[in-house]
Amino acid sequence: MSLGLVLAILFSGLVTGALARFAIPGPDPMPMWLTIAIGLTGSIVGAVVGREISDNNGYVVSFLSFGVAIALVAAYRRFVQHRPIFGAGALSFPDRGLGVAQQREKLRQLGIDPDRLRPDPQQFQRAQHEAMLRELHRAGLLDDAELDDKLARLATGDR
Repeated sequence: MSLGLVLAILFSGLVTGALARFAIPGPDPMPMWLTIAIGLTGSIVGAVVGREISDNNGYVVSFLSFGVAIALVAAYRRFVQHRPIFGAGALSFPDRGLGVAQQREKLRQLGIDPDRLRPDPQQFQRAQHEAMLRELHRAGLLDDAELDDKLARLATGDR
């Protein structure tokens, strides 16, 4: 096996792992080797399963590989970092995990308190409700007056 092939495999794992991390909202600080390991594991498991269930269909293999890598990031967040995968808690900086203590220290050295990076849960929920109302308006289920009324009530906290 040539050095070029090994570097290509590692680069592929890094890209797959990084994309899987970006697919789930919120910060997931982890060492580069773990990102590569997640990407490579997702690629290998997805390729083996995808080839078996789809008669070697490249699209199935690719999407399944990416899906397995995303599932690994979600499992890492849930079982190692003990954080939710979605919602306001997912957007907060983790307290535990590989490399988290070092990242927290680097942020503190820059004058940033990692615990203050957590979004306000009420503000997050209001933003989600506003997005939902705007989507209902775009779909034609709310007219302009109803949208304005509901947004005004949401701003004042009157439901």
